[in-house]
Amino acid sequence: MENQHISLCETLDRVLNTGVVIHGDITISVANIDLIYIGLKALLTSVETARQAQSESSAQRFNRETYK
Repeated sequence: MENQHISLCETLDRVLNTGVVIHGDITISVANIDLIYIGLKALLTSVETARQAQSESSAQRFNRETYK
């Protein structure tokens, strides 16, 4: 496989066109006692991609409810 260089602009374009979900958990504990729990869920996408996904989801839900 050839060594390919992808610019930051191309990477950002791909991420915004397809979307990325970031999910993580952090627990801070002392002496095996959990003191702080932080949960992170984030979606990174463009507004247009989110609107398309929402309309596709609505259409699928409509079809499921209509054609049971």
